[in-house]
Amino acid sequence: MTLATPPIAARKPFVQTHHGIQVADNYAWLRDPGYPVVKDKEVLAHLEAENAWFEQRMAGQKDAIDALFKEMRARIKEADKSVPQKDGDWLYWIEFEEGAEYKKWWRRPVAGGPDELILDEVALAQGHDYFRLGAISVSNDGKLLAWSVDDNGSERFTARIKVIATGEVLADEIPGTLSSLVWVAQDKGLVYSLANDQWRTDNARLHWLGQPSSSDVELYHEDDEGFRVGSSLSANEEWLIIGTSDHETSEVWLVPAADPLAAPILVKARQTGVEYDVDLREGTVFVHANDTHENFRLATAPLSDPGNWTTLIEGSDAFYLTGFDLFRDFYVIEGRRAGLDQIEVRYYDDPARVEPIAFPEASYVAGLGDNPEWAVTTLRLSYESMVSPASVLDYDVAARTLTTLKVQEIPSGYDASLYATERLEIAACDGTPIPVSIVYRKDRAPGGPLHLYGYGAYGIAIDPGFSTTRLSLVDRGFAYAIAHIRGGDDLGRAWYKAGKLERRANTFTDFVDVARGLIALGYTKTGRISISGGSAGGELMGAVINSDPDLWGAVVAHVPFVDVLNTMLDASLPLTPGEWPEWGNPIEDKAAFELIRSYSPYDQVKAQAYPPLLVTAGLNDPRVTYWEPAKWVARLRELKTDDNELLLKTNMGAGHGGKSGRFESLKETAEEFAFVLWQLDPGHA
Repeated sequence: MTLATPPIAARKPFVQTHHGIQVADNYAWLRDPGYPVVKDKEVLAHLEAENAWFEQRMAGQKDAIDALFKEMRARIKEADKSVPQKDGDWLYWIEFEEGAEYKKWWRRPVAGGPDELILDEVALAQGHDYFRLGAISVSNDGKLLAWSVDDNGSERFTARIKVIATGEVLADEIPGTLSSLVWVAQDKGLVYSLANDQWRTDNARLHWLGQPSSSDVELYHEDDEGFRVGSSLSANEEWLIIGTSDHETSEVWLVPAADPLAAPILVKARQTGVEYDVDLREGTVFVHANDTHENFRLATAPLSDPGNWTTLIEGSDAFYLTGFDLFRDFYVIEGRRAGLDQIEVRYYDDPARVEPIAFPEASYVAGLGDNPEWAVTTLRLSYESMVSPASVLDYDVAARTLTTLKVQEIPSGYDASLYATERLEIAACDGTPIPVSIVYRKDRAPGGPLHLYGYGAYGIAIDPGFSTTRLSLVDRGFAYAIAHIRGGDDLGRAWYKAGKLERRANTFTDFVDVARGLIALGYTKTGRISISGGSAGGELMGAVINSDPDLWGAVVAHVPFVDVLNTMLDASLPLTPGEWPEWGNPIEDKAAFELIRSYSPYDQVKAQAYPPLLVTAGLNDPRVTYWEPAKWVARLRELKTDDNELLLKTNMGAGHGGKSGRFESLKETAEEFAFVLWQLDPGHA
């Protein structure tokens, strides 16, 4: 298909009235009424035409894409494996073979013996355009393996079970899961959650091995359509923990893992705005909760009275307590201080004894790795920074020493001394200092091109970690910056709250102010900034090109959440009811309706010049439905007054995460970077 001009979507008048206000949506028809099955010929023809236009316009960048992909792939150690970790009688690890898109899962006896291949993703993915492993779980006796697979990007996984020693796949099959797989009842049962028709996990179910899934028992059902249910085991593996929550409220139930049909124990009834999670040790419930401080405290309660919480670690403005892990002889808390990760070892018998783990760089990412055993003397940790490749460390708790077990290898070579990283603070328009992490080559020319990344939603922090793909921009003279804008929880829970609901605009203005601040500091110049973000970060992209189009030289919006108003007005969509605490409920609240309408990127597209824009979508995406980016692009084509590139690429066989496989996904990154170089820095392409 060769096109002389970009595809122009038909305008079909469609008007809805809410709170006495009419909302026109001339591209509503791009939503196939049969979704999640998309068969409408006109819809598919339009998406295919957009894909053809993308291929046609990007054809001239083929050499750049190939070169970028080649160098990105050369930085990946193709034959690679993880550091083995002990769990019971076995050492477990994962391995990539040369050229393989997917992993193989291995183990061998601690006492000695041959390696055993327990799961082969390469074989499972064969014949599928898309493959994603969901959950994987070895039974407590080490004999059985449960796993789940999504082979179309819809995020509905089918769970299977096999005997590891023989490879025999049992007849048990559970379609439609969206959860972990938890072994209970001496490995006779498996607890999981099904996705309902609206892609919501409103249940915890028990599958007895050897029985048809139609006879599975519902252990818990959630009646609030905005809540999601998940299950896990306590660290000592004695309790099944069933949690239900939305974006601001949670509730937890406890069930003996040995007797999953026993009456569940409610820890504490839900209270709007109170989030908590728990673990157990020797009859004591440990509770991580934000009931007394928004940055969370750690409390304890007797199992006999689990809702009677006594503070163990007070909440703090200075320390954001993000989580905890219990072990037999000590426990570990994780958090952030001034936006930087902190890990502390603490002791049950001496609450005053605090042992922080120190790390060498001023800006970094660190956390607990995989620590499956209850009785341990060392902790597996992960560490990286914007200039330091990912490392796997062991921390000797008694000696308080760190041992490096593995550093990410970059076969094509990497010299950290060539790069510099900084942590800046740039004042927002209201005076709030916004943290910015930035990396660049030390020989970079001042005022050169800069790529700015942002997200700013759901209390998700964007860590200043290492990226091999990022080097393809940095080595071409770019600085790469991460704006830690409000809406994430980079600086604590207050930081998150300052970018949601009625304060949502802070997220957008923070990003713009960071860009202007970087220009003022001499890092770059107006029009020399490329920007990117995905999902809610794609909403950010839409908002800032509406408000400040002249700032940006190139924009990439991945699966962008841009049709915010229409999505939040549709309670039938998978995520909508659970999203109201984040954005507001425009169905019931006129103020929320007007607020969302004021920034929703699709609704705020206007007749003006827009920067060059690359947009991606996934036909099977259940999070940001394909029609959001498709409608947005259609409206931009209708109203924009410039001749800049506007490209839409829809993955017709993938979902929210784009293509699967470690190399296939690299190709999409290479396309993104080639687009940026083409638009922003053609001399370096």
